[in-house]
Amino acid sequence: MLEFLNEMLQKQYGEEIKGKIIDGYKTNRLVTFRVNTLKSSIKEIEEKLEELNIEYKKVSWSKEAFIINNVRENEIQELDIYLQGKIYLQSLSSMLPPIILEPKEGIDILDMAAAPGGKTTQLAALSNNKAHITACEMNNIRIEKLKYNVEKQGASCVYVMKKDSRQIDDFFSFDQILLDAPCSGSGILNFNNKNLNKHFSLELIDKSAKIQLALLRKAIKVLKKNQEMVYSTCSILSKENEEIVSKVMSENKLEIVPIEFEGIDDLPLLPTKIKGTLCVCPNELYEGFFIAKIRKL
Repeated sequence: MLEFLNEMLQKQYGEEIKGKIIDGYKTNRLVTFRVNTLKSSIKEIEEKLEELNIEYKKVSWSKEAFIINNVRENEIQELDIYLQGKIYLQSLSSMLPPIILEPKEGIDILDMAAAPGGKTTQLAALSNNKAHITACEMNNIRIEKLKYNVEKQGASCVYVMKKDSRQIDDFFSFDQILLDAPCSGSGILNFNNKNLNKHFSLELIDKSAKIQLALLRKAIKVLKKNQEMVYSTCSILSKENEEIVSKVMSENKLEIVPIEFEGIDDLPLLPTKIKGTLCVCPNELYEGFFIAKIRKL
């Protein structure tokens, strides 16, 4: 156990909840994917899985989300439905921010840290390919992955832009914004990884928090007045979540939009320091994830 992480979790959550989180770090998550409704239907995928004797479960909060019981990820990747872009391998937690944003048809949406494109293409599917989505990525390798996934998924409403979102010109304005910010990954740690201490550190948390703050400040600048955005991370540490949101809220006229959707009570939720935000506890089904919905006044 990383001592600094143990102390941070203890201070933020207390002994009992810290124990649940650590148990979650030790589990191997089941394979999950999302049906790409731009290329297929839930019925088609269900029939295909049944034909192949692949056991699946559904979740209460999304018709498109599937949990696979008896097949590994590499086996899913060999299926025609995967190769043709009819499904997209994606963690359940990472499907939540686009659903919570509720993308609308015919409007301008910014995805600020878009690669590899799971949430980008989900936004396209949720808006029936009728929104105008600008997907930003600054890394050369990651942007190629983003372009590949956008094309494979048939997300024709997406414009991919090579850009550090912190440098977006202030004269741009958007109706909706998804900021799934780069983070330490404290919600997706795998305690079975013996090299964990090489990848996860206090320095990474501090560096992530600085980037998150700059990105969220920029998001608020380019979000249209009276419109909404979603801020999310795959971290469960308040330093990258509530502290970032609170800081930006203190600088601007904003309000938290309480997150509500059918099936939310079925999520393994952690307590948060801002009412109306959501933090998912890592377990065998879910990655640790924080989400806040913010309206600019």
